[in-house]
Amino acid sequence: MNQPLADRLRPQTIDEMVGQRHLLAPGMALRKIIDSGAVPNLIFYGPSGVGKTTLAEILAKKSNKYFCKLNGTTASTADIKEVIARSATLSAINGVLLYLDEIQYFNKKQQQTLLEFIENGSITLIASTTENPYFYVYNAVLSRSTVFEFKSVTAQEIEPAVLRAFRALADESHESFELEDGVLRHIAFGCGGDVRKAVNSAELCWLAAELTETGRFVRLETARQLTQRSAFKYDKDGDEHYDIISAYQKSMRGSDPDAAIHYLARLLEAGDLPSACRRLLVCANEDVGLAYPQLIPIVQAAVDSALQLGLPEARIPLANAVILVATAPKSNSGYNAINAALADLKKGRSGPIPRNLQNKHFDGEDNARKGQFYEYPHAYPHHWLEQQYLPDALQGRTYYEWGDNKNEQAAKAYWDKIKNR
Repeated sequence: MNQPLADRLRPQTIDEMVGQRHLLAPGMALRKIIDSGAVPNLIFYGPSGVGKTTLAEILAKKSNKYFCKLNGTTASTADIKEVIARSATLSAINGVLLYLDEIQYFNKKQQQTLLEFIENGSITLIASTTENPYFYVYNAVLSRSTVFEFKSVTAQEIEPAVLRAFRALADESHESFELEDGVLRHIAFGCGGDVRKAVNSAELCWLAAELTETGRFVRLETARQLTQRSAFKYDKDGDEHYDIISAYQKSMRGSDPDAAIHYLARLLEAGDLPSACRRLLVCANEDVGLAYPQLIPIVQAAVDSALQLGLPEARIPLANAVILVATAPKSNSGYNAINAALADLKKGRSGPIPRNLQNKHFDGEDNARKGQFYEYPHAYPHHWLEQQYLPDALQGRTYYEWGDNKNEQAAKAYWDKIKNR
């Protein structure tokens, strides 16, 4: 058969679907909507192979509407007009249910074309996307729809689907089969939460299986060869990219070196050396900062080495630096200070620079009180004296709060003593 196995085994009912229990288990919001018999405008958001298309087709069968299906990568304006024209025919007397796959590839004008008909109810839209709909779907369409997020399916949920795939293949070919220990588990874990990929991997393993007197024998090594890199999902322009770099920095900030190294490995495996380096530099300054300021040039040197070496050797200095950042004491006092100062400027809180700090070399004849009045701190004990530095409008404003780490507390104790506090 030319049709992929995943399509041949596509579930026909909600109870046959794998995963998405947070949406489809009895009592969950989406399940209640489906069971009510009404089909509102819906947007399904999540990774590939987790059931978005399957659920849309099940909903289409449950409704009495005329079903149309378009794909955002190939559909044209003429295709949209054809769907709209269909909504005015007797065959669509109950309305049209349009399933629009990959809606993120529809431009704003194409999405706007559907608006009037979505609004008056002649077209019910079920759209799916692998990208965040709040970034890629036109606001007017988004406001008329309900978004449900689909999640990667766990390996434990995928295993029964893989076994079902092997049994279906055996039934189709009228052959028996045997799986070496670990085959199901490897395929389920190796497909990164993508049920379709797992089922299609099972089909490849079937085709590559060893023929025996009793049927087919699928070896673990065969499964390893055919699923060896499928677990890794990464799109430098997609959500997965931002999720990984977010987890990478948050793991360093949270002082978990094992998790930080894991996410570094995922970035490097994807060849995304620039993101690994940039986020490491950000974390050293934002999250370690004044608690261990000597770390910042160390991390910079590691990043410079990594960029000079390139992959795969770049992994070594980066791993060292990531572990240092993750295990270093933390302070975001500098980060908070500059943010607070910028917030004041955005609110218009500023003012003229105090005269004693201005670059004054002479005064006009109209100035009755001539002179700059700046006091040179190095001319005083401990190289400090009290004088005005902030503008008049900001006198007494505090931006920097001492961190509770050893480094900043030592500096605080020193200046408290000098300033007689």
